[in-house]
Amino acid sequence: MLYAGINNCIQRVYARWALMLLAAGYLFSSPLVQYAEAAQFKSQAKQAILIDYDTGAILYQKNADDLVPPASMSKLATLAVVYDRLQRGILSMDDTFVVSEHAWRTGGAPSGTSAMFAPLGKPVTLNDLVQGIAIQSGNDASITVAEGIAGNEAAFATMMTDYVRGIGLPKSTFANPSGLPHPEQLMTVREIAFLAQHLITKYPEYYKFFGMRKFPYQPKGRRRPYAFFNRNPLLSAGIGADGLKTGHIKAAGYGLVGSTVRDGRRLICVVHGLGSRRDRKSEAVKLINWGYRNFSNYDLFEPDEVVGSVRVWGGEKFYVPVKGEGAIKVILSKVPTRQRLTAEIVYNAPLKPPVRKGDQVAVLRVTSANNAVNNVPLYAAEDVEEGSVVRRGLDSLVVMAWRWMADQASDLFKKI
Repeated sequence: MLYAGINNCIQRVYARWALMLLAAGYLFSSPLVQYAEAAQFKSQAKQAILIDYDTGAILYQKNADDLVPPASMSKLATLAVVYDRLQRGILSMDDTFVVSEHAWRTGGAPSGTSAMFAPLGKPVTLNDLVQGIAIQSGNDASITVAEGIAGNEAAFATMMTDYVRGIGLPKSTFANPSGLPHPEQLMTVREIAFLAQHLITKYPEYYKFFGMRKFPYQPKGRRRPYAFFNRNPLLSAGIGADGLKTGHIKAAGYGLVGSTVRDGRRLICVVHGLGSRRDRKSEAVKLINWGYRNFSNYDLFEPDEVVGSVRVWGGEKFYVPVKGEGAIKVILSKVPTRQRLTAEIVYNAPLKPPVRKGDQVAVLRVTSANNAVNNVPLYAAEDVEEGSVVRRGLDSLVVMAWRWMADQASDLFKKI
């Protein structure tokens, strides 16, 4: 997932693509053209994002890179660390963890926060704790898991931060596994959405817990089980939802990360900073419905079809052709008008040899007039070996000249 850390370098995409887009009712245009803003969804959330699961296309975003307190939505990272250890066989669902006094007082019955009421000093199976986190949003369950795995909350929070860095999320920081208020507990809605996408892809066998409607939990010695019902209001909204989490603390307002499937298409939505549970639900439902109504998949390139080329410094060839992994699909508006698009091949320029066939070297970024953004990974279509000393020297002069011209062009546009 090339989400972060890419410097922009724009290369011309084949004219054949422009002709194809025109035939489909779209107008291909230079990235320098200023577009009139198309009809757009207006969210009441302070921060929001809607992405297409399969392509990663961003269909809507509002303040998506603001760092905000994620509240219980940060439990996605807690469960990611747990799921990773389950998948690798380090943990088992039958393992047990003892509820400490700290876990009980901070996140259990005495805390007045969301809890699964795990009994003090008693062992609880990881199976129950995972359900207590995913369904009931139990803070006591989160702390108990953290202490059982890492010894204390701070050490586990470091593991959470390391985990999200490892999947390409550069901004999120964690101080605890529960999402209880802390100045260093911060995420962006963009990173919450991509973390949700990662969980669905990486841990399908455990993703099911987010969609379970009810968790009957009966601690040893209790006559009747607790009946915990999933806090995610989208599950009963009739929109195809099967996850993920809600979140609320006073300083942040109400938030929600949800995932829905209709006709084989999955969308992931995050809303944050709303004033009530009702607003949280209604904004998420409206955004998701808008996404399904207004966007659809479009095929741009066949499998193994070359998209364009990127510059290689000091190689036996000046350029390496690039293509997608299989067919290249993008998400665009369903509106049958001549919609202007920008298309960029984005990469760290220039590439340095050797380049191997199959290496991911770039991203095809397609942006529509209503700001839907598709980022499609591109791969080298052939090998490029290192060139001779003379070739590398000549290339150095070419690259220096190219950068000088780019700087001059940048200065020119600043003056316009």
